[in-house]
Amino acid sequence: MIGQFLPRHRHEEFLKFHRTIDAEVPTGLAVHLTSDNYSTHEHPAAHKWLRRHQRSHLHFTPTSSSWLNPVERWFRELTDKARRRGSFNSVPALIGAIQTYVEAHHHEPEPFVWTATTESILAEVARARERLQQGVSHS
Repeated sequence: MIGQFLPRHRHEEFLKFHRTIDAEVPTGLAVHLTSDNYSTHEHPAAHKWLRRHQRSHLHFTPTSSSWLNPVERWFRELTDKARRRGSFNSVPALIGAIQTYVEAHHHEPEPFVWTATTESILAEVARARERLQQGVSHS
């Protein structure tokens, strides 16, 4: 887990984040990042960086994808244990609380265990599609 607070969401921040990861992850290991479909990776400078850093692999998931559940769960825990318990009169105070939580989480990490099978996920997608189609036909 790398906690990094960047004020904007542009290709410059995308590159800064990736440079941090590249420096922190031991050479020789592949880097797989799950990301939303925000367009920061579409900038020519981002494409150039990714071409030069072949060990970085981006995986894009749709909003509400079950693949993001572990990430969402971690952020829920962060919110419950760091943000809601405090009163912050400034952005730096909030960032400090989040950084303290991230550092503590590093000392006693608990892995997220994925238990859903491909078949169960595809079955859920099929059920959702069926419900959506039924809702459209009744309108």
